Amino acid sequence: MKQSSTSLGLVIAVIAAAAFGVSGAFVKPLLEAGWSPASAVTLRALLGGALLLPFALVALRGRWSALWRARWRVLAMALVGVAGTQLVYFAALESIPVGTAILIEYLAPLLLVAFIWATSRRMPKLVVLIGSVVALVGLVLVVSPGGGGSLAVVGLLFAALAAVGCAVYYVVAARPNDGLPPVALAASGLVFGGLVLGLAGLIGIVPFAVTFGTVRMLGTATPWWVPLLIVGIIGTALAYAASITASGMLGSRLASFAGLLEVVAAALYAWLLLGENLTVLQLAGGVLILAGIAFVRSEKSVQPLEAAVPNRLGALPVESSGG
Repeated sequence: MKQSSTSLGLVIAVIAAAAFGVSGAFVKPLLEAGWSPASAVTLRALLGGALLLPFALVALRGRWSALWRARWRVLAMALVGVAGTQLVYFAALESIPVGTAILIEYLAPLLLVAFIWATSRRMPKLVVLIGSVVALVGLVLVVSPGGGGSLAVVGLLFAALAAVGCAVYYVVAARPNDGLPPVALAASGLVFGGLVLGLAGLIGIVPFAVTFGTVRMLGTATPWWVPLLIVGIIGTALAYAASITASGMLGSRLASFAGLLEVVAAALYAWLLLGENLTVLQLAGGVLILAGIAFVRSEKSVQPLEAAVPNRLGALPVESSGG
């Protein structure tokens, strides 16, 4: 039963990664039209949260006590998983190249491996260590960070914080079922996180600019709301709901490794939709990421990372399906 649950979780995780990967190709037209990254992500989060709200209400069926019990988990998802990670990532982009920032942020799976190693004082099994190295090499090949641009220490620190935020996202998403449906966690986290990002833009913490004309998408002039709607539905609502569901089934560590496929999906979409180059090395990197996931998947975990995290994020005892 656990094997089939993990397999289903991996399928859902792949769907989540494919959905998340859509974002870059359809946010890019907005950025080229004058939108700031913070404004695009804010509206994307609010739109995705709003789209999920009806499903969240149906799933809750009036059980508001479940939402209250999970209030710390919701706040962690909103403040760290959605808003905080995005804010420090944008801050990193001000002084280091995009490829470098992405590479550092997606070191989150390795942070989770290191965390459980430090807290349990047991070295991870060989398959996990091999999978970590193989996935890291694959990530470097897919991202292919160029040598151009400065590497200011402050930018590297912000990128490292983004990696921590990404790791926290997976831990929060993988917390055991506390009566709060995954879609409700996704909806509430996105709405609250979007509001925090919007507030940060309004008070000037991050640049906040929007334009309401036409944008160039797939070679044609398109209303600004079309790419935003695509990102809101697929790259946000579907992506977060699927990712949180998969994390609950897989555990944070395996889910975070599966999340690396988002980088591969983004590269494929950029090639198919934007005409950007897709190199043989990037394809090889994608294969290595899959191999790394397979190595981590093969480990028989006895103590999930979620058990090492204080249970303040949820009201019920910790039980998890692995990862």
